[in-house]
Amino acid sequence: MKAIRAALASWILLPALFAVACGAPEEEATAGGSADVTRGLLDSRPEAAVDRRTGPVREVPVDDLGFDYGTTGAPVRVLEMSDFGCGYCRQFHLETWPTLREEFVENGRVEWKFVPYVTGMFDNSLAATRAAECALEQSEEAFEALGERIWRDQREWKGSGDAAALIRGWAVEEGVDAAPYDTCLAEGRRFDRVAAGGRLARELGVRGTPTFFVIGYPPLQGALPLETFRQVLTAVHAQETQGSN
Repeated sequence: MKAIRAALASWILLPALFAVACGAPEEEATAGGSADVTRGLLDSRPEAAVDRRTGPVREVPVDDLGFDYGTTGAPVRVLEMSDFGCGYCRQFHLETWPTLREEFVENGRVEWKFVPYVTGMFDNSLAATRAAECALEQSEEAFEALGERIWRDQREWKGSGDAAALIRGWAVEEGVDAAPYDTCLAEGRRFDRVAAGGRLARELGVRGTPTFFVIGYPPLQGALPLETFRQVLTAVHAQETQGSN
């Protein structure tokens, strides 16, 4: 996933998608069915890489950020921006993501990139994100194990007076090697990636979390129902693979 198109006038945030996103404007929260979301997404696809307000589209490199799932070069690519402290992001990761991963990512249909975004809205989210990055420095398995714990026990670390120490204990329990983990945090070796995730979110105009960029289509915002994600990804995959079989 080398770059994503940004600043397109036709990239709209569909009103129906704001009802379940952390930080989204309340006046834009309305209800919408899965079929309406899918139809709106496909109908609003940009036809040309030109922003009517600013000229040629800017590209935002994301290769070196976040965590990648799936097969490089899959027909559909999704960039997810979520805050570890966001309740709706937690809901997505615990309830919806495992099924999407099994049905779309692990079989090569979708390439998925998760980029943590510290919005500044949630206590201790920065500490949690830095911890996850230092686990990722060791291995993908360490990142996934600690990340799962961070999502599952979100309320505990958000309310902690020393979240860094609490999460360190979890990291050790999940098999993260303590010595390099501590060195990573002490030296701030991964902190630039955390800051870069924030810059990327601002560049893309992310207004709430979670936000999902199905590359080449308008963004989706919020912990949408599983069936909505299924319909969207199935429709986009069908459109992207037309004539290839």
